[in-house]
Amino acid sequence: MRTVSGDTRFPAAAPGRSPVGSREAEPYGAEPNGAGPDGAEPSDAGLIEASLTAPERFAGVFDRHADEIHAYAGRRLGPEHADDVTAETFLVAFRKRHRYDTSRPDARPWLYGIAGNLISGHRRSEVRRLRALARAPRDAGERGAHEEERGAERASAAALRPALAAALARLSAAERDLLLLVAWADLSYEEAAEALKIPIGTVRSRLHRVRAKLRRHLDLPEENV
Repeated sequence: MRTVSGDTRFPAAAPGRSPVGSREAEPYGAEPNGAGPDGAEPSDAGLIEASLTAPERFAGVFDRHADEIHAYAGRRLGPEHADDVTAETFLVAFRKRHRYDTSRPDARPWLYGIAGNLISGHRRSEVRRLRALARAPRDAGERGAHEEERGAERASAAALRPALAAALARLSAAERDLLLLVAWADLSYEEAAEALKIPIGTVRSRLHRVRAKLRRHLDLPEENV
């Protein structure tokens, strides 16, 4: 996967590898491995705050979440766009890190919000991909039928049934964004609201409408969506 290297202040770091940095750059009395004084792993907020004075510390956020963002972008757009969306997500996050609300220890909703904005520039590619999946031959057999009935919130792009792909393509961009943040990114309603910058009441009502649409498109009973 492409590493984030577009900004020279942010050293490239592949997922699973330690960021490059010097002991002198560690702020707040942190240990050289990035842990705090008590040996505990720093939160995402702690890493982001530390990166304001020691930019290389942001590589720890990349290490933790790049694979997850890459997988989500790949599900939405296919592998041909996943590298670019992931790299740009972390570059945007790095450049805007001074705006991050450090009262929120987990940066995942923030990162998914950035990724979603970038994915929005590829709406046509996403819909084309879903329609192509909808035209794919349907596998025969009980196992395939069972997987379709699991519904959208447990589907992955690799296992999308044609009818489900067609149903997702019919959703509006806002509906699809919210559904897939909950279904594929496994965000809570509160986290999805944070990622999309909408009230949690809107999340609940919109998901209710989306589920109703999917039931109609898939001809499924309510309990299966």
